[in-house]
Amino acid sequence: MSDNRDAILEIVGKAYQIETDGYTFYSMTAERATKPAVQELFSKLASDEVQHQAFLKSVAKNYDEKGVAAFRFDAKMPDAGAVSSQIFTGRFREQASGAQFELAVLSIGMTLESNAIKYFTTAAKQASDKEVREFYQFLADWEQQHYDSLQNIFSIVRSDHMAESGFSPF
Repeated sequence: MSDNRDAILEIVGKAYQIETDGYTFYSMTAERATKPAVQELFSKLASDEVQHQAFLKSVAKNYDEKGVAAFRFDAKMPDAGAVSSQIFTGRFREQASGAQFELAVLSIGMTLESNAIKYFTTAAKQASDKEVREFYQFLADWEQQHYDSLQNIFSIVRSDHMAESGFSPF
């Protein structure tokens, strides 16, 4: 795939839409949650999506001015362990215990993040410009961190829920 302006802006626009969808989902979930720790988790994820939106707006603006040089940046990926420990606490585990709502929204969040990872990974494989390819991979890695955090939380909460409900086929 040749990296032309329209194709690049289409992918950056899709990235922005992915962040908007994530923000909408996570903020609606935070509003609907009845437990404070669960509200905090999804509010934090919604806030992350707003930061991602601002970053993407900046890249798109710079692209029109600088071309592929706009994709050269010195961004450090946040530490996934730190991100996970910020949003997953013993208090969250206790409050999410036995809650099917929390399991369902974690699962949906993982699906959203997984779809984004696939989209950006494919875009990276098809990009011909090194800067653009690395940028798309950065976006995929960014989404991977959210996915990994959600997966970790989901696994623990699901295990607790299954044990509490007496469902233990293993």
